[in-house]
Amino acid sequence: MAESSVLQARVTSDVLGVSDCADLVRRAHAGAVVTFEGVVRDHDGGREVAALEYESHPTAGDVMAEVAAEVAKAHPGVHIAVEHRVGALMIGDVALAAAVSSAHRAEAFAACGALVDEIKKRVPIWKKQDFADGSSEWVASLG
Repeated sequence: MAESSVLQARVTSDVLGVSDCADLVRRAHAGAVVTFEGVVRDHDGGREVAALEYESHPTAGDVMAEVAAEVAKAHPGVHIAVEHRVGALMIGDVALAAAVSSAHRAEAFAACGALVDEIKKRVPIWKKQDFADGSSEWVASLG
C-alpha cells in the first residue's frame, strides 16, 4: 500500500478551485479522487446573505497542515490537498477546496469527510456574514 501524504494544506487569499486540489492528489494507484467545495451560499438561518469575509489567525495554515497530517495518518494510503480562502467572498465563491485520493472510494470518502469536519472544528478561521438587510455577524470556524 502506498504511504499517505499531504501535498498541500494552506490558507490563502487566492481564488480557489477544487480541480487544482484534485490534480495534486491524482496517482496511478488511486482508483478514487473525492473532492469537496465549500461554496458561499445566499442564506443562513433563514436570512439572506449578501457576502462573506473570512479572517484567519496567523497559525491557521499550521493548524490546517496539522489536521491534514492527522487525517492522512488515520487513513493509510490517502493523498490530501486542501485550501481555505480568506478575504472578501461573494455568493458562489469557493471558500474551502479539498481533494483526497486513495486506491478505493470508501477510504477516500471517509478521509475527505474527516478532513472537512476537523478543519471546521479546529482551524482558527472566522467569517463575517453580511446580510441583505444591512446587518452582519461574526461566526467562529467555517460554519
